[in-house]
Amino acid sequence: QVQLVESGGGLVQAGGSLRLSCAASGRTFNSYAMGWFRQPLGKERELVAAISGSFGITRYADSVKGRSTISRDNAKNTVYLQMNSLKPEDTAVYYCAAQPGTGLWLVRGDYDYWGQGTQVTVSS
Repeated sequence: QVQLVESGGGLVQAGGSLRLSCAASGRTFNSYAMGWFRQPLGKERELVAAISGSFGITRYADSVKGRSTISRDNAKNTVYLQMNSLKPEDTAVYYCAAQPGTGLWLVRGDYDYWGQGTQVTVSS
């Protein structure tokens, strides 16, 4: 089992940047695929970005492609989401998720482990 703790959220003006971090417990972090999801108020939780465990293959939602970068530091058991050129529509609670395996998981239901979430608010 893995425990996930997100940090780095906050209030930022449109056009600004934030880097979210997700620290994972356990000794086999590099065997987990990781994902960042977000859930705007009153809406469904959606994938933002995902990264595989072994080879670091990445995928992004079209809405953040070119503005966001997911990365992982397996030595630190941490996955990051760098978000640039933030827009008010990026406002949401951002969740980190983990799934054992070497694949790349893109759907909420594929993930077994979730963090508590961190709020990102982008003001116009």
